[in-house]
Amino acid sequence: MSNQSNTATFDAERVRADFPILHQDVNGHPLVYLDNAATTQKPRAVIQAIVDYYEQDNSNVHRGAHALADRATEKFEGARVKVAGFINAAEPRQIIWTRGTTEGINLVASSWGRANLSSGDRILVSAMEHHSNIVPWQLIAAEKGAVVESIPVNAEGAIDLAAFESMLDDRVKMVACGHVSNAFGTVNPVQDIARLAQGVGALTLIDGAQAVGHWPVDVQALDCDFYVFSAHKLFGPTGLGVLYGKTALLEAMPPYQSGGEMIESVSFDGTTFNQLPYKFEAGTPDIAGVIGLGAAIDYVQGLDRDGAAKHEAALLAYAEERAKATPGIRLVGTAANKTSVMSFLLEGAHPNDVGLLLDQQGVAVRTGNHCAQPIMEQFGIPGTVRASFSFYNTRADVDRLFEALDKARQFLV
Repeated sequence: MSNQSNTATFDAERVRADFPILHQDVNGHPLVYLDNAATTQKPRAVIQAIVDYYEQDNSNVHRGAHALADRATEKFEGARVKVAGFINAAEPRQIIWTRGTTEGINLVASSWGRANLSSGDRILVSAMEHHSNIVPWQLIAAEKGAVVESIPVNAEGAIDLAAFESMLDDRVKMVACGHVSNAFGTVNPVQDIARLAQGVGALTLIDGAQAVGHWPVDVQALDCDFYVFSAHKLFGPTGLGVLYGKTALLEAMPPYQSGGEMIESVSFDGTTFNQLPYKFEAGTPDIAGVIGLGAAIDYVQGLDRDGAAKHEAALLAYAEERAKATPGIRLVGTAANKTSVMSFLLEGAHPNDVGLLLDQQGVAVRTGNHCAQPIMEQFGIPGTVRASFSFYNTRADVDRLFEALDKARQFLV
């Protein structure tokens, strides 16, 4: 594993050596991977941790009376402790394993929402949210007679904080907002949003999927009520997520799913439920995924995170400078506070066509509406081309992107 903590300049090339997938050709060209907002690549240490579990420790957790179960349980619960430390949760039992950010939001909407929402209550959701932070609220609102309202976003792709404040009243029960927009890379003022929501007694749920891989997150400093993210956007495996919640809220919420592990005792006369966090973890969990996430956190913590963040900021600035100097490119999402995402349009070309031509040259980007249809409709566009960066990307990757765009425009414009 690369450790950059003692170097003056973040060495992205050295870090790249830890990621096997980056060292391949695609369509006859060296791969340039610029789709990190969709999923990040995995360092060898994460891959090996998962292999080691299956080769050496494969067993169910918590209840086995043998060595393999003990080892698996120790690594499984050790990863929970690592996550709690990683986001500065007060205690590990506030960390709930889910299948991803999407399930974490659905869990809160279903469990907390069903127990606490009533007719006429309001749920405020930013206009640039991912669909997974819109639809669960719509479903529970329809069931309970509540309403979902969008928090305005301006032409630069930033939340209108004054407009948000004007929307607040005692009927607002939940505010749901992304820490970072997956469509634009906008860093939202979630600490201010949580503080303003508290002023009217509302709770806040923050979607941190696009944030945790870029800088340290402190949920206690943010003072949000819930925070969710996915392992696969933190250099860990797919199919695993984390829900953090304040202890009193989690203890009061009813179970989301039922089955093994989430119970304390079962009889046909009635059932009592397990304590936190297990009340929300029915069935056999993704043990290998949890262990992989623990390895991913170890890896990230071994890097110079400040240096990595500065490196990513410099890459984004360089890419946007090149875009502004290139005729026919229109940047979409130009908020002052951004991280690692450059969304754009190529004049006269559909984003999907641009993406296909870039892929032919070994450059991987994302195209489409990025599961953010409402904000795309507000901007009057079908979608964008999205290049998203991580600490293993380099200026050479940015140069390759623009070389590929120059060739693509010969066919498209």
